[in-house]
Amino acid sequence: MEDPRIVDVTDMAAFGSIPPCADARFDHRTCDYWEDHERGSKDARVSWLAAIPAPSGTRGPRPGLADNPFAPPPKRQVDPLAFLSGDEDANPFAAPDFNPFVPRTTRERPLRAGVPRKLALLDRGRGIFGSYAKVLSVDGVAVAYAQFGPLSAYPRAVRLRDLYPQLPDAPLPAVITCVATTVEARRQGYGHRLVTAVCTDLGERGFSAVEAYPDLTRDEDESSAGRPIFWHACGFVTAVDDERFPVMRREL
Repeated sequence: MEDPRIVDVTDMAAFGSIPPCADARFDHRTCDYWEDHERGSKDARVSWLAAIPAPSGTRGPRPGLADNPFAPPPKRQVDPLAFLSGDEDANPFAAPDFNPFVPRTTRERPLRAGVPRKLALLDRGRGIFGSYAKVLSVDGVAVAYAQFGPLSAYPRAVRLRDLYPQLPDAPLPAVITCVATTVEARRQGYGHRLVTAVCTDLGERGFSAVEAYPDLTRDEDESSAGRPIFWHACGFVTAVDDERFPVMRREL
């Protein structure tokens, strides 16, 4: 019995599980085709699999505000319940500088140094958007990969979308820039299952629509966004019927 699992690409383990492209000339792990609309490439680049080195030099500790004569004076911490003690100067309607009843939230910083370049690109939405890629594995073997995210994260998608003024400007959609299955796993529904999971995820993140941009000028193994027939099976419609670069769209 199959044991399919879908994981977000947010660490080296998941990044290392990304399956190979059907065409050996390309590599999902070194592709920046959608992130760089001028020089982006799908080529397999071994050098990109090396970790990004940390910036040279070390930074010393930051000086404290008390040592800076130009820093503003520290804000006075106010007890929000001080007015209960009879303090006439306390304003119960003023927002305190510090509220002990409000939990503090911290955003995770995206991975930069110490990871391959592509993982840094996939992780740049950490703490704000979330993951930018998912891998579907069956019985421990990765069989499908999808890359997605907000439109603003992929300049090539923005430029392609600008060709079609009939597309709605608001709200802007999320995009699925890449979906692929290994040659051995094709025609078994894994790509459909992965896209369905991505669409569900995007809906939960607040997006009301998602788009994909097939390239019909390339062979199927050279294209990163499938074919219209695949997107139709995933609940998408043809928003722009172009013989070269159609736009597929699904309302969430």
